[in-house]
Amino acid sequence: MRTKLVAGNWKMNGSLASNAHLLSALTSGAVASFNAKLAVCVPYPYLSQANLALAGTTIALGAQDVSEHEKGAFTGEVSAAMLMDFGCRYVLVGHSERRSFYGDTDAVVAAKFDAACKAGLVPILCVGESLAEREAGTTLQVVTRQLDAVLAKSGVAALAAAVVAYEPVWAIGTGLTATPAQAQEVHAQIRARIATESIEIAANVQILYGGSMKPSNAAELLCQSDIDGGLIGGAALVAEDFLAIAKAA
Repeated sequence: MRTKLVAGNWKMNGSLASNAHLLSALTSGAVASFNAKLAVCVPYPYLSQANLALAGTTIALGAQDVSEHEKGAFTGEVSAAMLMDFGCRYVLVGHSERRSFYGDTDAVVAAKFDAACKAGLVPILCVGESLAEREAGTTLQVVTRQLDAVLAKSGVAALAAAVVAYEPVWAIGTGLTATPAQAQEVHAQIRARIATESIEIAANVQILYGGSMKPSNAAELLCQSDIDGGLIGGAALVAEDFLAIAKAA
């Protein structure tokens, strides 16, 4: 049985003071009885603070993006090795906001995924469709295309040490949420595509749902057979809500 993973994405939120309060509440509220692993993906400037606060706890640290380059003249970029220095275990790759706002193409996302894997990080590969693409009936084609770029670059074996997150773009920050059946359909398709390369890896890879999961809908989503956890946005900034989702898992 696949272990659930609940990963919080703080996006561009936080301060030293508010982070301290949130991390304290998370570490004191996370209990061994949770069936899910927990992680928080924080902005770069707060990696050191979060690393210290999470030391010795069951909550893993993650970053929100990574450079495809190992080192060099790439001002403003942060390499996978740097993230490892700050105790990161996970890193988000290809989040919809990176794809939409900052021009991360499928090829760039695949290169970032590859760099993360080679450095020993666990990439959380984000895939998903826009509202226009869903309305056009091309959801599965879009998600498959995004996944195929990574498979072509790194091979299916890399997914054995990675996580996939399905995030319908139209359900992020809009108040809309895919129904459990809609989410399960895409998760099953992702697993089926991976199974064409390796049945074993497909059976074991964690596939998270990342479209406005919150305490009120978490249990219904997480009971679906191919939904292995959540990539949590807004609810990750409220300790009570994040822990409630973890409990539901």
